[in-house]
Amino acid sequence: MNFFNTFRGRLLLILAIMLVATLGVQYYLNLVTQKENDNLRQLQAQALVSGITVGSNALTSNTDRVENLIERTDPPLLDQASRERILDIIIIDSNWRVDDSLNPDYQPALGQDGETTIYRKLAELTDLPPLMEGGRLGSDIDNFPNKKTAYNKDDDDEAHAVPIETSRGRWYIMVLLKNDKYAAANRAVLPLIVTLAVLSLSTLVTFFLVWRFTRPISDLSNAAREVAEGNLSVRVPENMRQDEMGQLAQRFNEMTTELEKTRQLESQLQEAEKSAVIGRLGSAIAHEIRNPLNYINLTLDHLRTKFAPEETANRETFQKLTSQLKTEVARINGQISDFLNYSRPANVNLTPIDARGVIEDSMRIVEAQAAENDIKISIIEHENVPKIMGDSEFLRSVFNNLFINAVQAMGTEGGNLNVKISPDENESLVNIEISDTGNGIPPENLAKIFEPYFSTKETGTGLGLAIVQKIVEMHNGTIEAESRTGEGTKFTVKLPKSES
Repeated sequence: MNFFNTFRGRLLLILAIMLVATLGVQYYLNLVTQKENDNLRQLQAQALVSGITVGSNALTSNTDRVENLIERTDPPLLDQASRERILDIIIIDSNWRVDDSLNPDYQPALGQDGETTIYRKLAELTDLPPLMEGGRLGSDIDNFPNKKTAYNKDDDDEAHAVPIETSRGRWYIMVLLKNDKYAAANRAVLPLIVTLAVLSLSTLVTFFLVWRFTRPISDLSNAAREVAEGNLSVRVPENMRQDEMGQLAQRFNEMTTELEKTRQLESQLQEAEKSAVIGRLGSAIAHEIRNPLNYINLTLDHLRTKFAPEETANRETFQKLTSQLKTEVARINGQISDFLNYSRPANVNLTPIDARGVIEDSMRIVEAQAAENDIKISIIEHENVPKIMGDSEFLRSVFNNLFINAVQAMGTEGGNLNVKISPDENESLVNIEISDTGNGIPPENLAKIFEPYFSTKETGTGLGLAIVQKIVEMHNGTIEAESRTGEGTKFTVKLPKSES
């Protein structure tokens, strides 16, 4: 049974079924044709015997003629089938004259004197069908004008002559029978037509099966070409097949899946190598830059303490300038910190924590600016929200960035900053949605916001959201962004829930 579950087994089985069906139909048609031919020969033989019987009775009778005997019903000499097949019964005397016939044109007639009988000569009957079995008539065959020749052998009707020895010499009874060769040809053609139809159907079925069986090969060829072009996400439809084609498609899909995983691993490895290089470079830059920054910062503090002018106006100007310098130093130091946070590897300590508590801690950073800019803040938490697995310090950095961006996007015109905490449809996650009513992000920039060093701010480093995404991924979570220009932006953070 396993053999017939294979491609070869099914194909051989189908071909065997079609062969048996073709032979079976051909055999049946031949059998029907043979029965029809046997029945035809039987009818011909019966009609011939009946015709000879009628001719014999007419020959031996002094009063009955052929046309009288053929109409006799008690007892009938001819049945209906024989009467339909007999064209004529001709009695020929020893002088090769027509003594009697069903055809009035062949019958003897009286002469003009009313006493002399005028007979038609057999040689004058040139429109008779060809004579069958003429070889057994010997030299008498030369007296028959309808002996079989190359010219009349294909005529439809046929004639049979039987010699009768009488006291008046040898007489002949010739029976003319219908023989529709066109109908016989149709009977011969019918099996050919049916056979052709069966072969045509078998051919169509074969084409369909070949197309069906070879379609997976075409799919594999197309998929292999796409793989060669670099598309490793292509998959071949398996169609629940269990034969070799189905197994080949399954193995191909497994191969492309593994290749895709390999490409992803290579990409991750490249990113890791890139991060390591940047990390080492960042550490060197931090060492070279932070020392002068610390010296500048300490010098500014020393200047503000020891060398502040005594005049009030000059002192205010001096304090303003030194404060601006300290602010710029702090800004540069913050950018260096962001760069290092993104570039160097970090280890998170995942423990069960309350998501709302982390969010409320981060929200305090923007509460003052939000109140100043008439921005309303709301935190909505659904019932039965489980704890999440996370590192409070890292997650606080995530929400700090998102809240600061939201407040900056709304500016000084007011708006709403809404946070919603709810269980995800996937019961193993918790959703945290952060939405604002700011200016929104243009569609052409939305796909780039998580890329490192991409920023639309004049003083931005482009690392804030990149760091956010990196921290979320370290927590085995995901972050998505939706935005409409002029309506606002929504970030959805999905983090794994705690099992305890």
